[in-house]
Amino acid sequence: MSEDEDDFEVGYGKPPKKTRFKKGQSGNAKGRPKGSRNFGTIVDEALNGKVTVNENGKASKIASSQALVLRLLEKALRGEDRALTQMIGLAAERSAEREAQSKERSLIAGEEGIVKRVLEDLVKEMAEEGDDNGQ
Repeated sequence: MSEDEDDFEVGYGKPPKKTRFKKGQSGNAKGRPKGSRNFGTIVDEALNGKVTVNENGKASKIASSQALVLRLLEKALRGEDRALTQMIGLAAERSAEREAQSKERSLIAGEEGIVKRVLEDLVKEMAEEGDDNGQ
């Protein structure tokens, strides 16, 4: 053993110095291949993909996510308990999202009034300073 290894305790989470990555050396040199997609991207693509659906005897293409919601709604209206529970949950979730968005909008509207008042005060101050410098 060399002097460096004698001073260093080897154990859990403490590998020997000679087996550690050298400075500037990556543990994953090749990295993630270009063009590879993660699970979330694949799910998004699947939900946004188009599906052919027959509505009132006419074929139309709609997004997969829309088709899923329509199918769930049909089952809920037929009286299936699980589908009904899920639709009520989705409706409540969407309602909460809309409520949060409307609160954000009202805050923004309130902030506009504050900004207007601050600007008016600044304009008055600048006008007063101009009058003081002009005398």
